[in-house]
Amino acid sequence: MPQNALPRSRGRARSGRGGGTKTAAAKPAPAGGLRRDVFVVRKGQRGAGVHLIIDLHGARRLNDIEHIESVLRRCADAAGATLLHVHLHRFQPDGVSGVAVLAESHIAIHTWPEAGYAALDVFMCGRTDPDRCVPILRAAFSAKRVDVNELLRGRLG
Repeated sequence: MPQNALPRSRGRARSGRGGGTKTAAAKPAPAGGLRRDVFVVRKGQRGAGVHLIIDLHGARRLNDIEHIESVLRRCADAAGATLLHVHLHRFQPDGVSGVAVLAESHIAIHTWPEAGYAALDVFMCGRTDPDRCVPILRAAFSAKRVDVNELLRGRLG
């Protein structure tokens, strides 16, 4: 597969903790190298994916690793993404960092419970809708303020 081609799994493979990851075969790249099904159009611009930088302020449940995993799974599902794996780490005394690896990229989270703050990256390509993660995050963490910055990654043309 050419270096600039981004693979995309078909189907909604899921994996539990400690289980094997199931993935479907990726569709081969067309002649010319660029896969049309992974690129996105946002505000009239074509790119490799949409990257939302999300800051949650006045948030709760930021040290609850089971809750965080559930929220990441709900975000992936709501966005129409294919979840491959979730890996989270709880720091002592407080804080969680982790990632939900998606066939369409990732959702990463880093929390500072003592400050009521969480930083998230939601990066997705293909036929997903990363914006659907924002209301889920707001509600799940009871955030008083949510700041969202958007980047179109890999602009083409």
